[in-house]
Amino acid sequence: MTSCSKFGEATTATEVTNTFSEQIKGKNILLVGASPNSLGEHIALSISRHSPSLLILASRTASKINTLISSIHAITPNSPVKSLTLDLSSQSSIRKAAKEMETLTSKLDIIINNAALNVPDCETTTEGIEMHFGTNHIGMFLLTNLLLPNVLLAASQSAIPGSTRIINLTSAGHRLSPIRFSDFNFLKKYEELPEEEKPPTGLPKALMDPEVTYSPFVAYGQSKTGNILFSVSLTERLKDRGVLSFSVHPGSIWTGLARNLDAQGQALIKTTGKVWKSGDQGAATAMVAAFDPKMNDMPGGYLADCQFAPAAEHATDPKIAERLWSLSEELVGEKFDMRGK
Repeated sequence: MTSCSKFGEATTATEVTNTFSEQIKGKNILLVGASPNSLGEHIALSISRHSPSLLILASRTASKINTLISSIHAITPNSPVKSLTLDLSSQSSIRKAAKEMETLTSKLDIIINNAALNVPDCETTTEGIEMHFGTNHIGMFLLTNLLLPNVLLAASQSAIPGSTRIINLTSAGHRLSPIRFSDFNFLKKYEELPEEEKPPTGLPKALMDPEVTYSPFVAYGQSKTGNILFSVSLTERLKDRGVLSFSVHPGSIWTGLARNLDAQGQALIKTTGKVWKSGDQGAATAMVAAFDPKMNDMPGGYLADCQFAPAAEHATDPKIAERLWSLSEELVGEKFDMRGK
């Protein structure tokens, strides 16, 4: 259980950050996925009120970051905020941004990987990887690993092991698909997949037509499974060095992520949420994961509605997480292992 058992689906990020204000003060924080009218906006605003040493906002569009910085400074004029532009669907852009980070700060106490996309058609990244998987997981994998020296420096200087953290925003949609190791680009019909890579049975035909190889919802689900498995791997590799990683389902929120879908997709999404949250409510669970001091001794985990929650077995198995780490290294052309260094 987290520190506050009263926190739940209606809790706001404002409430959480007010509670954990001392844990925010003085920290260097990177928020990936920050733009107006997004979940990132509510995360950024809630953090900026509590005196972080530095808040870095990363997004694809510099003008959107600047608009959000203006909103922050309208509330907290002296808040130290910097911007970082990057395109998570381009590995060269990610590498360039990681180099630019060297000019912004040498250490990062908290990384919040909030950025994600959901597209209705089959697209690929610059490197030819299915767009959801290549951006939502592989892009985050590469960026985070390139910044791990900054994270480990912060952890080495922290008096409280476990307070240095990497938060990966995921979704309950991870239940739609395990990692398709034999077909992450969705070129096969699901009957052709190994049993352990098939989507769960009983999905509506609108989600998984057996005659079509590509389903955007299932592809999105695979990428969200990747986010959870990434946190499993990060904690396994880094917990002995004072770094923890948590994956977070923010809940059902009507953001630009859903607005990118076509009419059929939007209609389907509207049926999936039992409770629709405001942006401030949607940002709350990430704030618990990032700052709750009770979680310093936790072995990572998956959170929803501000508390620990069960995730699908295909998203939590350490052996699958290790296999995904190896595949991810292959897809970015670089090996990362910070254990023992």
